[in-house]
Amino acid sequence: MTFLAERPAGYQPAPDAASRPTEAPLPSSGQAIRPVRILAICDEVDPRLYGPGIEARKGQVDLVLSCGDLPAYYLDYVASMLSVPLLGVHGNHDGSLARNQGADGRGDWGMGELHGRVVLEQGLLIGGFDGSLRYNSGSYQYTEAGMRAQIAGMLPQLLANRLRYGRFLDVLVTHAPPRHIHDQPDRPHWGFEAYRWFLRTFRPRYHLHGHIHLYDKRTITRTQFHETEVLNAFPYRELSVSPSAGAR
Repeated sequence: MTFLAERPAGYQPAPDAASRPTEAPLPSSGQAIRPVRILAICDEVDPRLYGPGIEARKGQVDLVLSCGDLPAYYLDYVASMLSVPLLGVHGNHDGSLARNQGADGRGDWGMGELHGRVVLEQGLLIGGFDGSLRYNSGSYQYTEAGMRAQIAGMLPQLLANRLRYGRFLDVLVTHAPPRHIHDQPDRPHWGFEAYRWFLRTFRPRYHLHGHIHLYDKRTITRTQFHETEVLNAFPYRELSVSPSAGAR
């Protein structure tokens, strides 16, 4: 991971409300619907965003999604400069990056936490899971059984979404990828088999993940898996998602 130590000029902390999801209702039939413009970030502080270059994106992004392994100051800077909500999950290195840790070990990240929950944000149903496959005693790591248990905890929300909105989920945000999709041969960078089941069963339109750094431009970063487009967000990725296309 590459982190910069100083905040660029022009930085101001985000107001508290900027990090909270807004539960906007879905537009009514016949109402014009504008796609939600998403900036997904993960794993590396990118100078194209952490500096004057981010000004060019102001007004062109509606929502920032973090796929983990990023320091809080970077998350705060990007969301503040763009003046948009910030939602995200944690990566397996986030335990060493937290700021202002309390007695419970939880840090102040300044973002809406997605792990194990679903939020309605600007008409999109967005849910997520922290961490990677367990390979040592570090934080934000799960066994396959552990991740299945995390998914089980989200089931009531997913089923309620199906009844209320006609679909389970629009966007899944995780740190690790699904097994055999964008993952790598070494165990620390294996994906989760549990995510493959999740995608087949709940059919989100997009699955955004991090964890897999890219060193070769030929590396595959976009894969269609059943009804879901799986996207590696490293170090950032922009996409537009229309709430109107979510019903199934």
